[in-house]
Amino acid sequence: MNNPLDGTVFDGRYRLNRLLARGGMSTVYTATDLRLDRTVAVKVMADGLNEDPIFVRRFSQEARAAARLSHPNVVAVYDQGSDAGHAYLVMELVDGHTLRDLLRARGRLSPELATTILVPVLSALSAAHRAGLVHRDVKPENILLAADPEGSTIKVADFGLARAIASASTTSGAAMGTVAYVAPEQVSNGTTDPRTDVYSAGIVLYEMLTGGPPYVSDSAISVAYRHVHDDVPPPSAAVPGLPEELDAITLRATRREPGARPVDAGAFLAELRDVRSDLGLRRVPLPTGIPRAADAGRRNATGTLLLDDDGPNRGPAGQPLPVGRPNRDVPLIRGLPPEPPYTPPPPRGRDPEQRRHRRRFLLATLIVALLGAGVATAGWWYGSGRYTSVPKLSMLTVAEARTTARAAHIKVEVLPSRQHSEDVPVGSVISSDPSGGSKVLRGSSVELRLSSGPERFTVPNGLVGASKATVSQRLAPLPLDVQYTKAYSDSAPVDTVIKVTPAAGTQLRRGQSLTVDVSRGPAPFQVPDVTGHSQADATSTLQGDGLHVAVSQEYSDTVDSGQVISQEPASGQVTRGDTVRLTVSKGPQLVQVPDVTRESIRRATKELEARGFKVTVDSFFQVLGTVVQTKPGAGEMAPKGSTIQLIAV
Repeated sequence: MNNPLDGTVFDGRYRLNRLLARGGMSTVYTATDLRLDRTVAVKVMADGLNEDPIFVRRFSQEARAAARLSHPNVVAVYDQGSDAGHAYLVMELVDGHTLRDLLRARGRLSPELATTILVPVLSALSAAHRAGLVHRDVKPENILLAADPEGSTIKVADFGLARAIASASTTSGAAMGTVAYVAPEQVSNGTTDPRTDVYSAGIVLYEMLTGGPPYVSDSAISVAYRHVHDDVPPPSAAVPGLPEELDAITLRATRREPGARPVDAGAFLAELRDVRSDLGLRRVPLPTGIPRAADAGRRNATGTLLLDDDGPNRGPAGQPLPVGRPNRDVPLIRGLPPEPPYTPPPPRGRDPEQRRHRRRFLLATLIVALLGAGVATAGWWYGSGRYTSVPKLSMLTVAEARTTARAAHIKVEVLPSRQHSEDVPVGSVISSDPSGGSKVLRGSSVELRLSSGPERFTVPNGLVGASKATVSQRLAPLPLDVQYTKAYSDSAPVDTVIKVTPAAGTQLRRGQSLTVDVSRGPAPFQVPDVTGHSQADATSTLQGDGLHVAVSQEYSDTVDSGQVISQEPASGQVTRGDTVRLTVSKGPQLVQVPDVTRESIRRATKELEARGFKVTVDSFFQVLGTVVQTKPGAGEMAPKGSTIQLIAV
């Protein structure tokens, strides 16, 4: 049988072509946008909702807000409107299947595939939370796995729709999501914020890891009760062997107390990425060939897909979830406000005055409830609830710091540069910014500075024997207190390094002292006096003291031949290697006595004196006499300056 809306054109633009799916709250068609000539999906809301002006107004507001959300992982909302009593939403048509289809076909998913799917889901929710939108109905049916030419794209659908439906379907205004994924605060007091989506996403993660939600019952009230009063069990309790990190992040996201969860989807996403990195979970391709609505029993006799849960007040098997004020048909559960099933608004035939009165009453009740919940939540949140204390992270390893930080609802970022420490082991945390004890917003990041261990500088090799200038150049880059001292050395040349303390290879701390001894040459000493000594003895004495000897000779009438007449220096300080100059006696200078016989005494005297001799005369006639003999005799060698005796007649 054809659907009565097939071929209908809404607002002269959207022609409904084919029924895709039907649920209790809406019907989905493929349609053609006649203006842009493109295929779209049109969701037409149920007749009962169309007749409620509160719903229509809220539906329009939420649709406009969702249309402003532009993100590659969000099903785009193109338009919304109401035509001939039908409220409708125009959306991107996604060719693919839902996460529910994949779970039905595969059962539980591997950690790699589960995290591959959840990362873009949280990315979409994070964008919504930054824009001030809360989804309120995160579940596998609203997570679409779209096939595209380059792979698969993961998209989240129905942003804001749960809130619009809740405005018409509950008297308290509680925005209730699907019961299997509903957050405790949605059940107990109807409040929602980004942490509500975090809880539902955590339940989706649990289901992907284990193959089913944590709470299953034929009674929707029973499931809701457990969300409020029971802690979600770790996934490894159902699937032994799952990493404890996946247990921890699932339990963090599904804490019953909203303040104990990540502050929003962005914080959840950051923690999930840390877990993927820690576990080495890679991104894997999505399975292909999964049929849409793998459960064939969910189609009716005409083949139309029946939506499992197309509204916020449906249970796991499609049964209505009681929401609203208590009545006698629904038993009270501690902590839960038992509420009647959703009933459409009264038919148009009811007294208009009664309808207006009822709507005013419902609106007033809604405003009071929302204001009360909002004021309480805002007071807690802006007073202390959105803050947490930074734990003491110093001395912890990075893994320990991450675990401690997660428990305090904060993230950590490891700075690339490290700092030396005498006390903190290499790779452990030296400090955090903000420091431990500081108050920060939940989900904030804390920067960690890690230790590179003690700072040490090595005394270089090859310093001894090098010049002072070379050593100074090599030591200049080291932050050490270098002290240069002078020391005598008999072997090292002046201004060369003779010793380094501590020795080469020693590890020193910044600012420690390093002493460099530089040679000032040999030590000075008193020059020995060797005058009057023989040349051999004098030379031996001086050379024994490390002195060089230079010898010159000269005649001496007073110093015997071969003995030292004088030395230079004659006294004072000398050092090894200095030269002492010795003057050694050649004895008196000898001159040959000339033959002056047969010469007059006067002439002979003059000639002998010219040769350097002194003259005495032995003759009676000393002036006119003739020399007959000399003593020493002619031709003999006599010391210059000695006396020659003349014998004359």
